Amino acid sequence: MYSHEECDTQHSVMQQEAGSQSKKQLPADMYYKYEELHSRPYITPDSEIPENLLHLSHSFGYDCGRRANLKLLDDRTLIFIAGNMLVLLDVNTKEQRYLRSCSGGGIGAITAHPGKEYFVVAEKGKQPNIIVYEYPSLGPYCILRGGTEREYSFVEFNHNGSILASVGSAPDYTLTLWDWRQEEVILSCKAISQEVYRVSFSPYNPGILTTSGFGHIKFWKMANTFTGPKLQGLIGHFGKTVPTDIEGYVELPDGKVLSGTDWGNLLLWDGNTIKVEICRNDGRTCHTGTVQPFSLEDGQLMTIGSDGVVRVWDFERINTADSNSDGSSFEMEPNNELVVGRNVCLSSVVRSSLPHSFVWFAQDSNGAIWKLDLSFTNTSPDPECLFLFHGGMIQGLDVSKNSHLMATTTLDCSVKVFDFLAKRELTTRRFNQGGTALCWAPPKVSQSGGLLVTGFENGVVRLLELYNPQRLQTITGQSPEGDAELRLRQPFKPHDAAVTAVAYERNGEILATGSADCTVFFFTVGENYNPIGFIHVPGPVQALEWSPHSHNDNNLLILCQSGHVVEVHSPDLATQKPTNTFHLSELPRRSFKFKSIKSRIKREEDFARNKAIKEKKKKAKEERLKDTKQLDVEQEEEKEEKEELPPIYIPDPPSPLCCGFYSQPHFWLSMGGFDSGFLYHCKFSENQDEDPEQRQDEPFSFLPVHNAEDDPICSITFSSNRQLLLCGMNSGSIRIYPLQPGDHSLTSMQAYWTLSVHDNQYGHLRHIRCSHDDLFVLTGGDDGNIFSFSLLPPEEMQQSLQRKRAKIPSPKITLGNETEDIEDPAAYSLEMAKQKLQNDQLQKEAELKVSEKQKNLSELQKKFKKVLNDNQNLPEHIRLKPEELQLDQRCYKQAERLKAQRVMEVRRQLAWEQERCSIALKKLQDWFRDSLGGKMVTVVAIQTSHRVSTYHLPEPAELSAQVRHRSTTREPVGDRDAALDCRKVRAETAKGSTKIDEEEVLCHPVIRTAKIKLGDRQEERLRKAAEKAEQARAKIEKKKQEWAQIYAEKPSEDYEDPKDVEAIREAKENIGDYIGVKHRRVNAEMKREELISLEENMHEKQSEVNRRIVALRDSKLRLVSWLRARAQRLQKVQQRLAVHLCRPPPILPNMLPEEVPEEKLRYSHSTLERYRSLREQRYRGWLDLEQEGAASLLEQLDKEMEEDKKEEEQRRDVEETPRLSVSSVTREEEETPVDEGSELSELEEELQKEEEIRLLHEQNTLLEEMETAVCQFDAELLLLCRQKLHLDWRLKLADLRLVMLFQEMLLLKQFQRREGGLHEKLNTCITEENSITSKLGECNEQLEMKRRDIAKLLEREKALTAAFQASLGENNKYEEFLTKVFKKKIKRVKKKEQTGNEEEEDSDGDSEEDDDWDDDYDSEEGGAAVNDSICPEGCEPELFENTLQLRERRLDLEELLTEEKKSTEALKKESDSFAKKEKLVKSSRAALEDGLDLINREKLQKISELDVVVPLRLHQVEYVLNGSVPSDLSEALVLDKSELDRLKGRIQQLQGEKLHQKDLHRQARQQHTKLIHDRRNMAATIQTLEQQCNELMRTKFGRLVDLEALQMLSGNRRLEELKQEKLLKETAYAKEIRQWDAKVEEARQAVMEVTTCNTEHLCSATSLNEQKKNLQLKLSTSQKKMGRQQFQDYRRRTDQEAIQNLQDLVIRQSQQAKALRREIHLLSCKGGHMLPPDQTRLPPLSPLRTPIGSINTGK
Repeated sequence: MYSHEECDTQHSVMQQEAGSQSKKQLPADMYYKYEELHSRPYITPDSEIPENLLHLSHSFGYDCGRRANLKLLDDRTLIFIAGNMLVLLDVNTKEQRYLRSCSGGGIGAITAHPGKEYFVVAEKGKQPNIIVYEYPSLGPYCILRGGTEREYSFVEFNHNGSILASVGSAPDYTLTLWDWRQEEVILSCKAISQEVYRVSFSPYNPGILTTSGFGHIKFWKMANTFTGPKLQGLIGHFGKTVPTDIEGYVELPDGKVLSGTDWGNLLLWDGNTIKVEICRNDGRTCHTGTVQPFSLEDGQLMTIGSDGVVRVWDFERINTADSNSDGSSFEMEPNNELVVGRNVCLSSVVRSSLPHSFVWFAQDSNGAIWKLDLSFTNTSPDPECLFLFHGGMIQGLDVSKNSHLMATTTLDCSVKVFDFLAKRELTTRRFNQGGTALCWAPPKVSQSGGLLVTGFENGVVRLLELYNPQRLQTITGQSPEGDAELRLRQPFKPHDAAVTAVAYERNGEILATGSADCTVFFFTVGENYNPIGFIHVPGPVQALEWSPHSHNDNNLLILCQSGHVVEVHSPDLATQKPTNTFHLSELPRRSFKFKSIKSRIKREEDFARNKAIKEKKKKAKEERLKDTKQLDVEQEEEKEEKEELPPIYIPDPPSPLCCGFYSQPHFWLSMGGFDSGFLYHCKFSENQDEDPEQRQDEPFSFLPVHNAEDDPICSITFSSNRQLLLCGMNSGSIRIYPLQPGDHSLTSMQAYWTLSVHDNQYGHLRHIRCSHDDLFVLTGGDDGNIFSFSLLPPEEMQQSLQRKRAKIPSPKITLGNETEDIEDPAAYSLEMAKQKLQNDQLQKEAELKVSEKQKNLSELQKKFKKVLNDNQNLPEHIRLKPEELQLDQRCYKQAERLKAQRVMEVRRQLAWEQERCSIALKKLQDWFRDSLGGKMVTVVAIQTSHRVSTYHLPEPAELSAQVRHRSTTREPVGDRDAALDCRKVRAETAKGSTKIDEEEVLCHPVIRTAKIKLGDRQEERLRKAAEKAEQARAKIEKKKQEWAQIYAEKPSEDYEDPKDVEAIREAKENIGDYIGVKHRRVNAEMKREELISLEENMHEKQSEVNRRIVALRDSKLRLVSWLRARAQRLQKVQQRLAVHLCRPPPILPNMLPEEVPEEKLRYSHSTLERYRSLREQRYRGWLDLEQEGAASLLEQLDKEMEEDKKEEEQRRDVEETPRLSVSSVTREEEETPVDEGSELSELEEELQKEEEIRLLHEQNTLLEEMETAVCQFDAELLLLCRQKLHLDWRLKLADLRLVMLFQEMLLLKQFQRREGGLHEKLNTCITEENSITSKLGECNEQLEMKRRDIAKLLEREKALTAAFQASLGENNKYEEFLTKVFKKKIKRVKKKEQTGNEEEEDSDGDSEEDDDWDDDYDSEEGGAAVNDSICPEGCEPELFENTLQLRERRLDLEELLTEEKKSTEALKKESDSFAKKEKLVKSSRAALEDGLDLINREKLQKISELDVVVPLRLHQVEYVLNGSVPSDLSEALVLDKSELDRLKGRIQQLQGEKLHQKDLHRQARQQHTKLIHDRRNMAATIQTLEQQCNELMRTKFGRLVDLEALQMLSGNRRLEELKQEKLLKETAYAKEIRQWDAKVEEARQAVMEVTTCNTEHLCSATSLNEQKKNLQLKLSTSQKKMGRQQFQDYRRRTDQEAIQNLQDLVIRQSQQAKALRREIHLLSCKGGHMLPPDQTRLPPLSPLRTPIGSINTGK
């Protein structure tokens, strides 16, 4: 399946800026300053440590394991990465220049510009940069930022150098194309989710790129789309080829790509698929190991491999290559090849920059840089090794105590010595094993300073002596080459595993070596190092350190990787006693097992920090609360702020121990893993009786190490004056702490200076040393790099040092031949050699004792035989009896008892060896004897010539049981049980559907108040109600579970019985037209099983016959022995008969050699002794040459055994002949007296005749029994012979069947590859279909549940509306208002805060919808908005509050309904998508099944074309033409008669089955109809019962209720409390009502008084009005002379004012009366009521005003 990716550029801002075509151009002459860019050391602030504390002097290493770590700038300058440095190496002068990384996190990749004018350094770290340097000025030209997050893994220019491609490492794996001159990103996307090793542009098409890496290759194309440029990537599909890591590849001109593999072949990619795999002839790989193609020119393709060979291939043949007939590979041979050298692993090559040059520089993963001439001419020079570095991690590093010399060793089996003053390598010595530890002997041991102690991975320790060979010229007169040589002085092997540490005792008298085998060995130091002994330690040794001179005792501190520390006293040579082993079991020791305290330290720090924060907050609160006095609030906040401290954590497994050193008088440890970040001060406990493995010791002090939480200290060393503490960190950085003099407790270890040197990821700095004069610091890391630093600037260094080279020790005058080395990898260690020597001595002593005992025993035997002979020669009367010659029985018993005890002891000692030997013998027997299935046994008849032989059966091959149980055909398994399984899985789902109780919807929220004490009866009633409710709840829950289980297991509407489905499928396959039959699919595995089954059946039949033949042979053996016994009895009988009465005895049969072939395998002690003597004679050359050539030892032994057997038979015949003669003579002598003597009496004659008759009868009986037994045996043998003949022809038919099956299997193997691919696709399709079907079923069920939930919510909403209508009652005048309040849509605050942009958008959308609802509702009403915050006048407040609560419930239901609808829509979409996927998958499955059926038909057609051999008799041939059998039977059909008869009988059976199936079908239809009718009746009955139940509920409760909830209602304590509270309040309120009644009565009296007063005022007003009228009449009369019009106007105005005053008065009085009536009403309803906030009390009644201004104002 193809994967197609389109990646937009990440820097979309560049493409979205106003569409401007002109971009800001960077000036071509712009440069950055390197001094401002490169990383600098970190120095603790406010410290006086200088920045230039260390100066890089030289780099002696090469990170040869890094990919593509060799580039060429010009014809003489190479660049490569060394840790945090970029090294520029001059090939001719070997001078080095350095560039530091700018990030300080290391360098990820480098490359050079095609024009060699620039080179690129891609860095590592957080958001690393790519820096383009100009060459040769080395000035930073460009900085490319933001290409990856952590590390660049590869960078490469395109063909003309205008574009730079970079690939990032984890976690982003970003592929970026840069316009590097403008520092801009062109395109960027994610390459893949795996490590990418390489990226490159096609030299033939600039828009094509290729990336490769871990298990993949990917092909990219830069395309211009309507949205802009994009990168389109196609992942390469390996198909049937095993996926491989691709290190290198070459783009071909026609677009193909040729890549390498892990196993050494080449892959030709066409598009994104493999066209062909290229290998050498006979299936050999192109290279041994990994292969990388690297160059294509002049029609030749060149490849390199990890086998160190460069090969040249014909490009035309590769380009036109195609796979062979079986589609496996294309074979070809290289045109040329160049073997670079032994132990060479080529990983990358770069070509010389000179034009038309054939010189290449190669990177060797084993530490070398090679110069290769690949012109392949006769004059081509041999490969030249330019530089040879260490390959791999630096395992050991040490410096000389007398000179500026440094020695190193690694697992590349080499030891190197460097002169770091002259910056050169002096000498190298190679061994057969890799080095693992190294120590330079102190001056007390070697005054010349030339002795090195090196440990190796096989446990060998070698003493190497360094000397200057030039000074040997004065002694030997020779002129050797080189300035230094290493001579092997003494090798010894103290360990069985790698040596990890070596250390000299402070006085130089003892050498200690530690190993990974958990032992420490001690040696005496001298001209020869002699072993003292060893001790066992609890773990692999990490380091050894002897106590300094400041300590009183001379002890050795042993640091183990497992966290154990052991201190042992120096071995005392004077007190050592010779023992049988080197184990020093009595050496005093103390143990320490580190226990983690880091989590406790962190816990205490957190506690202190939290405590300080709390104290600070507390003070601030106290100041803030001085005025408010809110102590309760403060206490609550303090409780909320209380946090639990983290638990104590102990790492499991324990953290590893990195390093340690002595203090005064204890020791310091640096731990890795979880416990890193501290230096732990430890001491040994006083109690040392505990097992070292079980003890747990904690440090008594610790020192935090800044910024080392995940960067532990790996190595520690001090300067000679102990004023500098140098630490090698796990991140590859150097850290230096200045110390105060004499500071053993490291209290002054505060400020530090640190610099990243080695690789920050894998360059762990495990070795750091100071030179003997403290002027240099040497480091070695796991990245293979070695650096030397000087503490002085180069100018001052040259002035302070008088010499420019280190002093090399002179050779000794007594320098002789080099000691023989230990080269055998299986050589014994010292302890094993000593134990073997002890065992050999013990064995030799035991053999001497045994030989001496045997000699004494033989002498005693001779004496005893002489005594026996003398005793035998004595007369009989004085001869001692045998019993008298025996010892006392008690001595025998005692001897037997002692012998039995010793035998038991020896058996116990030799039990393991005996078991081993018995198993070995059993294996030999199984291999040499039992594998043949036994010798062939031939049984011969006694009286006839018939014979029968067993089958020669080789042991059947061990047939793999996996073949039998393997899935032969990946037939699509039906998913008929999928629905049932899904129902069972979802059985519990039905129980957990979300629902809101109706009671919760309809009930008012209850506000809890203080508890009221209840009475005993109330408590008892509550308890009983709770028990009853709990029982009901349990019963209902059980019933729900049962119903849920039943509904979950309820089959779907389209469910079919699996048995019926299977029967229908079988019927479809086996019934109908033959052409339409779907044949069973067969494959090679099925045929192989059939073949194996037939072979096993044949083997079983043959084995059965063999068992019967062997049983017959055994019966013959018994018969022969029985016949011999009968013959002896017959002989005795005939001895007593007369000669003329004796019948001739039958010939006794003998067992032939072929009947008992196992006799050859039997042996006795004498046989073994004879074989031993023959072997010794042959070894000594005593046998003739002719005899040696004629027969082997075994043949000769067989001949001698046969000769001995013949001699024994002859001897037996000779012995039997005299016996017979004696018997005949005796019989004649017995008969002679009868003949010669007197006649017998009648009685004697009668007795003699009776005896004669008895003997004759016995003789005849014996002869008949013998003859009958022989005849019976011959008859059994004849019957078995005939049965074997019958089996033979059956086996011959089976052999023919085997041949046919084998041919069919070979035929099916041709289809296996095609069918296997289709089967894999079909299984994947079936799995996907089952998954989709299951998900679709789940989705549909969830959808159905959601629909049921929506229906329930709608019913609840209706019930809520009904409850609201019921609460209103009939003819409620506020019904319209309350309905508006109830149905009002308001904006509500979400109960649960949602996170994420989508949820915020949803909430915004909801709020907008709410606003729309408000607008819609207002618009529908068309009036003002309903004010639901004020209860209207006249409306009951309880009804208003109930309406608001019901509205809240309605809104809750609407929210739930909205959510359910949203989820339902989502489920619908998901169900539709699953349905579409299911349809697609089913169509794919059908297509695959059709393809398999097509292949199966093709296979069956091919199988039917095979010839089958069927032997027939003439009566079986019924194909006759013209009365004769034709010669050509090709048109005939062969049928099995029994099968034909079975088919004829099957016709009758099928007819009966057809009638039976019709009856079953009719019964099923009747039952189906009856079930449908019963279901309808049940549905109607259920509906009727539901209606009756609903009517009863409405009658009893007034509405529909949940009966289950009603049953589960327990006694409500709150209700009882409210009842009690109600009684109390009723009493209080009754008292208060009486008080208010009195007050009301008083108010009524006051009202009456006021009313009376008002009445009086009205009467006075009436009288005044009358008076007014009278006065007006009088006035009108008196003023008649005035104008009429003026008077009328004044009167009208006066009347209007009086009317207005009266109206105002009436209004005020009516308002006062209404207020009084309302107050009276409220007081009568148990209390007052607060007026709404917008209403104010009316003012008191003002006194009535007279119509005329101020006539009556109180005067």
